[in-house]
Amino acid sequence: MKNFIKDIPKYDLKNFKTVHRENEKTSPFGYNLIQNSKIVRGFEMYSSEGLVNSIGPLKSDFYRISITVKGSLDMKIGLENFRHQPLTLAFTFPNQIFSKKNIASDAFGYYILFNSDFLNDIIPAIKIADEFPFYHSFGKPVFQVAAEELDVMLELLMKINDELQGEKVGREKAIKIYLYLLLLEAKRSYKRQQLEDENGDHPESYKLTNRFKKLVGLHYLTKRQVADYAEMCGVSPNHLNRTVKENLGITASEAIKEMLLQEAKLLLRYTDNSVAEIAYKLNFTEPASFNRFFKSISGETPLVFRKMNN
Repeated sequence: MKNFIKDIPKYDLKNFKTVHRENEKTSPFGYNLIQNSKIVRGFEMYSSEGLVNSIGPLKSDFYRISITVKGSLDMKIGLENFRHQPLTLAFTFPNQIFSKKNIASDAFGYYILFNSDFLNDIIPAIKIADEFPFYHSFGKPVFQVAAEELDVMLELLMKINDELQGEKVGREKAIKIYLYLLLLEAKRSYKRQQLEDENGDHPESYKLTNRFKKLVGLHYLTKRQVADYAEMCGVSPNHLNRTVKENLGITASEAIKEMLLQEAKLLLRYTDNSVAEIAYKLNFTEPASFNRFFKSISGETPLVFRKMNN
């Protein structure tokens, strides 16, 4: 039976629009009302007009750029929580668990989605994380920029939109070049702010906790023990637990369980696998132990959660 257990759906650009857009909105910007003949494969761009009130948690197989011009919203990537305010940029890469909620009524911005191979003419997909540190698994994915830096990025965004809506020769190549330049401007701000060493002036306990959170986001499906992460961080399990508790208010073990709970909720919400199938997929020895795990953290059984969130 296990061979037929479904994975969490990982959205691609072909099936993602209905997840993040409301049909009744008619913004002419970007892809919202684009003619089929003008679609550029592997790329989409929108304004936040028409964005649904909340997204996810979910996974996608493309890269994302989000630009908040005004208003606010909350975003979660793995175990990390971020607050968007004006002048905020956010970047996610394929296969991350992310969500957005509490989107203010006055919030406005733009977002770009593109496949891993979209910029291959300019930079190979395998080098994107090396070229742009905010796409690296240990980079800072959400940060603010100066007003003048944002102006440059928005100007490039409008150039992309002009190419999308027009029919000039070489429009696809131009879109890729402008997208690369937009990423480059973000990188320049990132470097100017020295965000590659965001832990620089923070105490060692903060640095350790931050590294732990990112490692859990990468390995939570295969590594469940605090000792696994302690070894990767070069500290004892007791020290890691104590440090994480001081900084997050929960132990390292509880943080690992929180990521696993997110995965379980995704499987319950987006697949028709039975609770028993999900239990075995997540390597629980029996469905009963999965039920106990789920209820002890969320306060409800997997079946109740599924019924309330379908």
